[in-house]
Amino acid sequence: MANDTLRVYGVGNPLIDIITFIEEVKLERLGIHKGAMHLINIERREELLKIISDMEVEYSCGGSCPNTILTLASLGVGTTLAGKVGKDEFGRIYKEKVTGHHVNDEITVCDEATGSSIIFITEDSERTMNTYLGANRFYNREDIVASSIADADFFHFTGYMYDTPSQKEAVHIALDIAKKAGTTITFDIADIFAVGRNRDDFLRLIETYADVVFANSEEARIIFNHYDPFECCKSMGKLCTTAIVKNGKLGSFISHNRKIHNIPVEGPSTPVDTTGAGDIYAAGFLFGLCNHLGIEESGYIASYLAGEIIQQRGAQFSKEKALLIKSMLENKFDL
Repeated sequence: MANDTLRVYGVGNPLIDIITFIEEVKLERLGIHKGAMHLINIERREELLKIISDMEVEYSCGGSCPNTILTLASLGVGTTLAGKVGKDEFGRIYKEKVTGHHVNDEITVCDEATGSSIIFITEDSERTMNTYLGANRFYNREDIVASSIADADFFHFTGYMYDTPSQKEAVHIALDIAKKAGTTITFDIADIFAVGRNRDDFLRLIETYADVVFANSEEARIIFNHYDPFECCKSMGKLCTTAIVKNGKLGSFISHNRKIHNIPVEGPSTPVDTTGAGDIYAAGFLFGLCNHLGIEESGYIASYLAGEIIQQRGAQFSKEKALLIKSMLENKFDL
């Protein structure tokens, strides 16, 4: 890998993912809207944990921004992750795994329980998240390391950082630091309900701060009140330098300097698990930018990585798989 690979700083919600399969009819009986991220309280978390206690589950480190940052690190990009966990076993495990991925750890600790996400996967491989934010809710301005943000080449965050007032305040302070330092700001909207809660704020944020914005077709539809992903991408491209609208099995559109690129889908038509596909798409695109590749090349890598991650369970590649992908990309793009 070239020594001039650029560095990425990410701030997000570290979550322990608890993943299990469930029939869609049972999901409906639980009153859970399929395909969305639901914020739940501690009582609801305990209720769901009891329901899945006799089901087969898998545990992994998750969170939208962390998924992106951990994937970038596994591909050799210098990264830093900020967020908040609890003084509990889940928090210890999370921080241990982060440093094990060679990510610079700026995750702070508090007395609240580490956040978790109970992820139900239905027959169509769609994932439905039930997220207890826990310690994440208390990430605040005092947790910001201004020098790290200013020194980074990219500052990456998601719409989930708008879930609490202290998170929102902190991320806006970080955005001001990044903008003043000339750090490229990349924003992944990440959730349709976050858009519903913060549509006007997100529009102002995109226009004022963001250089690169990621959205899926549903998120873009809500923001721009239009069902055509191409038109949504075109509209968002008027607000920022690079606008990306992911359209599932139909690929994605990327507007860069108001020129639209159509990026074909890579990978199988029938996925095993779509958990984190959007996060890994973002990692692929940022990997391309960090290695000074063009928009279409970065879009190809994004689509390729998303196509690879949906062929397995979970939102992170094994070390062996990441090394194979890294080697392929280095050879293909002469990195």
